[in-house]
Amino acid sequence: MNNMINNNTISDSATILDALKLLNDFTVIGYTLFVTDYSNRVIGTITDGDIRRRLIGGGALTDCVTTAMNREFSFYSSNDNERVESFHKIKQRGVKVIPILDEELRLVGIIDTAKQKSMLPIDAVLMAGGKGERLRPLTDNIPKPLLKVGDKTIIDHNIDRLLSYGIQHITVTVNYLKEQIEEHFSKPRNGVKINTVREPKFLGTIGSVKFVNKLHNDTILVMNSDLFTNINYEDFYLDFVKSGADMSVAAIPYSVSIPYGILEVEKDSIKALSEKPTYNYYANAGIYLIKKQMLSLIPDNEYFDATDLIELLIAHGSKVIRFPITGYWIDIGKNEDYNKANELVRHINSD
Repeated sequence: MNNMINNNTISDSATILDALKLLNDFTVIGYTLFVTDYSNRVIGTITDGDIRRRLIGGGALTDCVTTAMNREFSFYSSNDNERVESFHKIKQRGVKVIPILDEELRLVGIIDTAKQKSMLPIDAVLMAGGKGERLRPLTDNIPKPLLKVGDKTIIDHNIDRLLSYGIQHITVTVNYLKEQIEEHFSKPRNGVKINTVREPKFLGTIGSVKFVNKLHNDTILVMNSDLFTNINYEDFYLDFVKSGADMSVAAIPYSVSIPYGILEVEKDSIKALSEKPTYNYYANAGIYLIKKQMLSLIPDNEYFDATDLIELLIAHGSKVIRFPITGYWIDIGKNEDYNKANELVRHINSD
């Protein structure tokens, strides 16, 4: 993130020519520079258009950059409690780049609205410790999350999608062939450091969350790392907040068709007959939103699945809801699933 910030900033003592030289660099996000004063506070923005208007108005290339900058700029506060709504309001005004400023108006992040879908105030924890035994021999020497689907790994599809929703705090819990995943995330992704945490033993589909040292937000997203999905995380989050639930379980529609006539009986008497009925259910998709305080119910250093937490919350009278996924979702557990994901990604990339 620091490199991104440095590439997009210019001192208020610089000239318009200095700004033009920087704007000519392809690494400048949105071709917008943020002008900072001696205290590194952002005091304005400048683009090619701002410079052009200044020069047409009689300005010179040697003029101070502050003579051309825009002092009335939109920004995003790092402690904004309504960050989703604020993001969309600014984006709807056609702003291409949004600076994230702290309480001292210092630049702490940059949002490229062409790539960013939202700014969700949640932490994400991805479970990546499993052995992937049903995918052997593919997983003999490679952990399942690092298998390629299309041109990138399974877990990278998930990480990149989380980042596109503005999620800044992401942790991956690792176990099997952990060194490979740790090395994979040794460098920041799009300016965000992806943290890895080792579980000392296999702790199920949610037990290793207890080893995440710090959770920054009150809402925690927990998911399996071997999923291939285009779930809308903003809709998922907003539905969770609106419902006031303690936990939301992403779910996929699942239908079971019976190829026979089904008898409804009472003792020996047939009361009704259903000819080749279809029963519709919702299946657990392995993606959850949870209030942070609910994680205290997970036992320390014990095998514990997400389904155990669901049952425990229901037993305690907590509110657990389901959120239907309307897009695609594949749990890459078997070779057929892996092949299906690769076939799907080819169609997605060709559209």
